[in-house]
Amino acid sequence: MNAHEDHAARPRPTEDGGRVRVAVVFGGRSGEHSVSCATAAGVLREIDRDRFDVVPVGITRSGRWVPVPDDPSLLEGGRAEVPDTGATVVLPADGGGEARLTVLGPEPADLGRVDVVLPLLHGPFGEDGTIQGLLEMVDVPYVGSGVLASAVGMDKHFMKVALAAAGLAVGPYVVITPARWERDRDAVLAEVSQLTLPVFVKPARAGSSLGISRVERIADLEAAVAAAREHDPKVLVEQGLPGREIECGVLQGRGGAVPRTAPPGEVVMHTDDFYDFETKYHSTGDFHMECPADVDPAVAAEVRALAVRAFEALGCEGLARVDFFVDGGHAVVNEVNTMPGFTPFSMFPVVWAGAGMSYRDLVTELIDLALERPTGLR
Repeated sequence: MNAHEDHAARPRPTEDGGRVRVAVVFGGRSGEHSVSCATAAGVLREIDRDRFDVVPVGITRSGRWVPVPDDPSLLEGGRAEVPDTGATVVLPADGGGEARLTVLGPEPADLGRVDVVLPLLHGPFGEDGTIQGLLEMVDVPYVGSGVLASAVGMDKHFMKVALAAAGLAVGPYVVITPARWERDRDAVLAEVSQLTLPVFVKPARAGSSLGISRVERIADLEAAVAAAREHDPKVLVEQGLPGREIECGVLQGRGGAVPRTAPPGEVVMHTDDFYDFETKYHSTGDFHMECPADVDPAVAAEVRALAVRAFEALGCEGLARVDFFVDGGHAVVNEVNTMPGFTPFSMFPVVWAGAGMSYRDLVTELIDLALERPTGLR
């Protein structure tokens, strides 16, 4: 029997009246720490307690795993942080077929077994394949994409390489690595000058629109690169594309079936600003979401088909949100988000609610998808 068959056949515990024990992990070391806390608040408030026992685990900004109260009100408001209590939660790998969470510190405790992990981490050190690798090593099922898809989805440069290799259209861009920027800045500036303005300068491996600048003049590029490098030493410069920004939610198919898509949605701005971090989470009156987006049915069908292709091109699992620029009847993939915004008011849950799947049911579906697939090579 190979490893895949062994993991797939291993029964998961069904104690506690048949309820599955879910470790909800959130916070983290990235600039999206507070966004992750807000996501966790929504999940803790809405998760089906008749089916799931919940163990909240926070990760502080310094990277310590800590036990936190099962109280969503402590995580709401958009600026919450995981407090460092001095205790440490560990998930040991003992090869015994059962994972257990343990608290080390002044008051040691056994938090019990874990059947599945719901990692609600956005950005580096969570969404990028790092926690996925840890969970693979300890043989614990988890929600969302695996190591490779998470890593590629986090790095906008390699994401575009993978999408283009699969025959999907992506916009023109320039990659600025730390070495190139320090060694040959004039050549980089000359390369960027070949793009049509405006361009968007963004950290290559950050989400929630952190560190993004719209640049109308090449003279402003260096300052924009410096702002992006505050979040990531690797920077991407993308040519601005015409058209509307349309987003499509994707869910993995059950039992190997084709991935499912929700009718596409659109973020409609009320100002001339772009959809940056401040707008997304603090100036919410500057936009509204249209779900479904007001697009021609043929365009919506094309977006949904391309979203499935992008999902499969990266090898995604569980969920993803695929973002497009749509100009007339032509759609270009902008990004694939393997752990999209997931508060009850984020685009991904909203488009699925429009398709008839409530937030609670969406959380349940993601956990069921995680339990359906094996860990390890697959």
